[in-house]
Amino acid sequence: MQDFSKKSAKESIEDFKADQVAMIQIEVINKIRLTIQEAKGFLKNGIDTVTIKKRMTRLKDDYHTASDGVFINLGTTQTYRNLAATKRVLRELSLDAKKIRTLLEIKQKGLAGFHFKIDSLSTAPELFIFPKDSVQTVDYFRTLASVAVEAAPVDSVLKTSNIQVQKLLNSYNLTISELQNAVEQVETFERQMANETLAREVPNIWQKQLHFRPITDIIKFSLNKNILTFKFYVLNNAGRLFLIILLVLGSFIYLNALQKIYREKGLINKEMNGQLAIRYPALSAALIVLSLFQFLLISPPFLLSFCIWIICCVCLTIVFKNFITTYWMRVWLLMVVFFLFASAGNLLLQASRVERWYMLVVALIGAIVGTIIIRQKRNRELKEKWIAYSIIIMILLELISIILNIYGRFNLAKTLFLVGFLNVIIAILFLWVVRLINEGLLLAFEVYTVQDRKLFYLNFGKVGSKAPGLLYFLLVVGWFVLLGHNFPVFDLYSKPVLDFMSEERTLGNFSFSINGVLLFFVIMTISVILSKIVSFFTSDDHLVGSKNDNTTKRGLGSWVLLLRISILSTGLFLAIAAAGIPMERITIIIGALGVGIGFGLQTLVNNLVSGLIIAFEKPVNVGDIIDVDGQGGTVKSIGFRSSVITTWDGGDLVMPNGDLLNSHLMNWTLSGNRKRLSLVVGIDYGADLEKCRAIVIEILEAEDRILKNPKPAVNFELFGDSSIELRILAWTHHLRENNPTRNDIIIAINEAFKKNNIKIPFKQQEIYLHPAPNENPTDHL
Repeated sequence: MQDFSKKSAKESIEDFKADQVAMIQIEVINKIRLTIQEAKGFLKNGIDTVTIKKRMTRLKDDYHTASDGVFINLGTTQTYRNLAATKRVLRELSLDAKKIRTLLEIKQKGLAGFHFKIDSLSTAPELFIFPKDSVQTVDYFRTLASVAVEAAPVDSVLKTSNIQVQKLLNSYNLTISELQNAVEQVETFERQMANETLAREVPNIWQKQLHFRPITDIIKFSLNKNILTFKFYVLNNAGRLFLIILLVLGSFIYLNALQKIYREKGLINKEMNGQLAIRYPALSAALIVLSLFQFLLISPPFLLSFCIWIICCVCLTIVFKNFITTYWMRVWLLMVVFFLFASAGNLLLQASRVERWYMLVVALIGAIVGTIIIRQKRNRELKEKWIAYSIIIMILLELISIILNIYGRFNLAKTLFLVGFLNVIIAILFLWVVRLINEGLLLAFEVYTVQDRKLFYLNFGKVGSKAPGLLYFLLVVGWFVLLGHNFPVFDLYSKPVLDFMSEERTLGNFSFSINGVLLFFVIMTISVILSKIVSFFTSDDHLVGSKNDNTTKRGLGSWVLLLRISILSTGLFLAIAAAGIPMERITIIIGALGVGIGFGLQTLVNNLVSGLIIAFEKPVNVGDIIDVDGQGGTVKSIGFRSSVITTWDGGDLVMPNGDLLNSHLMNWTLSGNRKRLSLVVGIDYGADLEKCRAIVIEILEAEDRILKNPKPAVNFELFGDSSIELRILAWTHHLRENNPTRNDIIIAINEAFKKNNIKIPFKQQEIYLHPAPNENPTDHL
């Protein structure tokens, strides 16, 4: 029995283990099949290696184009424009190659993962334990065979794909390394050129020249490289370019609205003096936005900058046509032509003998023409006097360019050749842009009524026909930046500053950069200004053209407050995200604010919360006529902390929102702007009362400003000391008509009572002196 028990127990354990193995085998086989299906899907939806190979071919073609004139087909000397264009293209190609490399690495990781998973599952020890039963063994072998048939081709494709991806990775790694080395080499050339700015690069212009590349080849490769640079920059900065287009559209809407208002009011003058900004709203908007917001584009290629400047020139030419004198219009057009010639030369990326003579002739003509313009002494006709100084600078720069060109300092001569004419164009554009900005803002403040003239942080009452000094200072800074970009020394010295600004700094456990801090304040400033602009345009009296418009405006009042809060809140979170401030730090700030609120900010928070209550409950709206503690007026604006009420005396009462809610507030607008008129008239005791009442009722029925329903009430109220008091109760259509109606009714009643010999007595006292007994009245005489 013991032997039988042991044998039975052993067989039970073996059966249990066999069942466990069988279950594991089924699970592993199912996992292998599932992995095979996932691998097939991955291979099917994977990266198109054919397309990647084509992109590699295109990348090498672009690299060959970028290298032209720098690493291959070398000329006599390197040019700064060619080096800058080459470096920009190489960096873009390197970024593109790195993106593809990242995709290939992800692809390779996926392939290796599936291959490893299939291999690890296929080598599971449980798969090699076979059933003791021969029939089960045969079935098991068939199952393994079918799994092997499914896995073999997939595993083979995984291996082949992995090898292909690895080859592509090796190719891209090699290309990226070449691109990075090329960028470093170009930067070395740039530093060398910056350090040797005044060094001779080519022989004097009258001496025997070195070998130059044919001008046709130079034009062809320059055109290809400029287009390539332009394409890469536009693709990588599409968001900023789209933002500029939106700003142009917004400015056009603003100026077009101004023009429409001025036309409706008949304020447009024929000379357009002071109104050029709204002469052609679309052109003015494009000119202003492109001139100012071109600085959003960091180090744009010259071709893109050239396109922006030409668009601005065309817009300005049309805007001030027939406004400036014919003489200065011709001078402007002449400067534009010189700029076109200089830009055409600047687009050539390699030196040539033809270009040297081209620069010499154009610079000489430009200097002569500039001298003639200055000697004409017609500066009094200039709308902006600084233009004359830019022409003097142009003459000096062109003369220096001529001398440097003659004595073989080609790169510096070419830079000064362009900068001389460019400085005039930029100066004129900026000066007129500032003028148009001032005109646009001043025109707005002539038709808009607002309580805050510091909306754009400018004192518009003092601007007049002269721009504020701050705008001219920013103009000069922008002028220097745009001109400085053309010098190799500019990049050499600006790079350390940019690196300093973007360098990460640590303060305790918090990391920040100066760029992040500046970006935070810039975004918050834009949010505040945008919030003020929303308030500005929704509190304008000229927008109200009818009763319905007035109702609509009042309905918008509280929603405007909510919109302003939303703008500021969104700006705050965007600024925090842009500055890289971790959200856990915000909780600390909120905690600190809580302590501050508990101690000293209760009043401020009370006013802010009251503002939110006003926004949601709407007990009062912009445009409502109210009485607060005996002070009446019209609600002009509802802000975060306080509201502005224009009193009947014409003053603006600034009342904290907390006081506004806690006071006894009477809102006449909620009741339809109606107010009951109450008037008491004293009638002589001897008068016919019914006749008096009929006369008053007739006067009230003849008055159009008094509502017929409810009917006016005319009732005798009490016997007074010297008269019987008649009380008149009537409703006017609008409370603003209450006092004028009262005045006219009093006049009408007075005239009617005089005609009917009805007296309105006034209070009087009669004093009777009674003589004392036995007293002779004559004793007092």
